[in-house]
Amino acid sequence: MLRPGELGAEEREHWRELRAKSHAPRNPFMEPEFTEAVGAVRPGARVAVLHEGGERAGFLPYERGPLGQGRAIGLGVSDCQGAVLRQGALPDPRRLLRACSLSSFAFDNLGTDQGLFTPYAAEEHASHVIDVADGYAAYEYLLRVRSPKFLRTTLAKERRLGRQVGEVRFVFDEREPAALRTLMAWKSAQYRRTGRRDRFAQRWITGLVGRLAATRTPECAGTLSVLYAGSRPVAAHFGLRSSTVLACWFPAYDVTAAKYSPGLVLHLRMAEAAAAAGIGLLDLGRGAAEYKDSLKTGELPVYEGAVTRWGAGAALYWLGREPARRAHAFVRDRPRIASAAVRTLKGAARLRRR
Repeated sequence: MLRPGELGAEEREHWRELRAKSHAPRNPFMEPEFTEAVGAVRPGARVAVLHEGGERAGFLPYERGPLGQGRAIGLGVSDCQGAVLRQGALPDPRRLLRACSLSSFAFDNLGTDQGLFTPYAAEEHASHVIDVADGYAAYEYLLRVRSPKFLRTTLAKERRLGRQVGEVRFVFDEREPAALRTLMAWKSAQYRRTGRRDRFAQRWITGLVGRLAATRTPECAGTLSVLYAGSRPVAAHFGLRSSTVLACWFPAYDVTAAKYSPGLVLHLRMAEAAAAAGIGLLDLGRGAAEYKDSLKTGELPVYEGAVTRWGAGAALYWLGREPARRAHAFVRDRPRIASAAVRTLKGAARLRRR
């Protein structure tokens, strides 16, 4: 067991080699750089280095809480989780937990390649994706066939934005720190407006984003994309990219420009720029959203659940997580109740602002 910052150069390189041999999309959340960034802001972050036959066989990044309650590294913000193992290596999960002094290991965005933990999944969710492997023109053609009104309306709004506000300009990899601060302010306002917890009010998340914004490696690079109208930013997104996957993470826009749908325009330009850079997949993440339904070309399953060992820590995990998870699932599976819950959250947020 190591702290992420204690990984040596050989271990990090072996980690990358195992990721390169995986058949799963090379999501940057699964790279050592993401784990190291979490380790710099979360004191409970650890990496279990697995050995078999005297050789390194894999890595399990995790966070350890009270009474050994474990969770996937960056749980709550990471959109792809699990162990990085060489092909054929499949240790016993509970023995692995015991070796890590963990009573449980919780996950909420486990990929389909994670045979070690998928048997313990309690729920399956859909992660929405945009496939641009055949180029942006092929993606746009698909939208024209499937959703002609959506594409026509969005492109018309982009032209109107250019006429009425300023020339539309898109920067795929913006390095201006002020642009990132603007995005975080927009996102915080969105969280408050919709009655949700403001993630950027948590110092560790703000610190994590700042570290990842400065991360520049081939398989994990912080990428800030900004849509400008004239000199004014109207929409932005911060995510992580590998050589083949852009993991979409924090999108937001200027609400005063909402009538131009700048967020949708931004995502179309991101898809175009990603395809030009050789990136074949944009992962929009799990969770229902109208813009995802409009933009997606497909879905990938991800899993939520936990592996537990008998003991007080496992009981605390169940008491702390399972009732809430089941309540959320109950609401989510009933659209009328879910719609009422969203209205209640927004109403509560309005009351707090008064």
